[in-house]
Amino acid sequence: MRFKIGFDPKDKKKLHKYWNEILDKQLWSDGRFWPLFNEKWKNYVGVRSIALSNWSDAMRLVMKYFLLCDKTVLVPSNTFMATPLSVMAAGGRVEFVDCNKDDLCMSYYDLVKKIDMFKPAAVVVVHIGGHIAFEIEAIVELCDQKGIVLIEDCAQAHGADWYGKKAGTWGDCGIYSFYATKTISTGEGAMLVANEYGLVDFAQKYSDYGKPDYAIHGQNARMSEFNAAIGVVETDRLDDIVKWKNAYARKYLDKKFSRRILLPSGMTSGLYKYIVFEQLKESTGRVYSDPCHHYLKRDYELPNTDWVAKNHLCVPLFYQGAKL
Repeated sequence: MRFKIGFDPKDKKKLHKYWNEILDKQLWSDGRFWPLFNEKWKNYVGVRSIALSNWSDAMRLVMKYFLLCDKTVLVPSNTFMATPLSVMAAGGRVEFVDCNKDDLCMSYYDLVKKIDMFKPAAVVVVHIGGHIAFEIEAIVELCDQKGIVLIEDCAQAHGADWYGKKAGTWGDCGIYSFYATKTISTGEGAMLVANEYGLVDFAQKYSDYGKPDYAIHGQNARMSEFNAAIGVVETDRLDDIVKWKNAYARKYLDKKFSRRILLPSGMTSGLYKYIVFEQLKESTGRVYSDPCHHYLKRDYELPNTDWVAKNHLCVPLFYQGAKL
């Protein structure tokens, strides 16, 4: 199975109609599709949502809102470098946490140790591969007890839920990515979702330089109308994509790969990656081949992270938009 962006050809007519409307009305930014995308995503995840230009801008905005720019933030080393780099770009101090072998996500056990060691102001939990971190409930409870801001990196978690509760709605906020390889994509872009009511209002002003009164000293993190229109179409299609990928995995992959990530009861994965712990003749490589603490030359003992980097591969699984 070759890589294919999760866009259904059946949606081309609708998307072209939307783009023609944008062209005809001469509203390439600040038209109707940006707020429509926000509303559709809000209805999908169940909390307020705002589309932004990219994941890194959203993360820096979150850092500013929660006054984290000179504070310590804990992140897993088993993640994309955008996670620590965005914290650092906003002036935060990054320290790393180990992952678990069973879900590749942040280890609660190591998080407890690192909180005692570094006294962080915030924690970033990353939902790897399309599923929610298995220990998310314990992590939420720990951060609540300690008064620590909990940020969810949902860059790979489109379509993920646990007994109906979506990724991004467990902590104080979550950030989805719509980069070109994601389960659904707008080419570039992100969606910030928040239980923290004031954050979305802050994000809306910050992303447009703080206009109209400039009380918030913001920057440009807007999403264009063309990207937002794709987002509207893709949000409507997301359930179909997740159902198709899960049906394909159950029918063709699960029987072949017993040494795979096994989800807890009640959890749905968006299956951004189908992760197995064995050697493959054909794969799409690893989720991440090199841990972040190696790139940043940090002297950490993170044994599970180092093990995971060497002992998993991803089976090709891309939405084909056809019956199984």
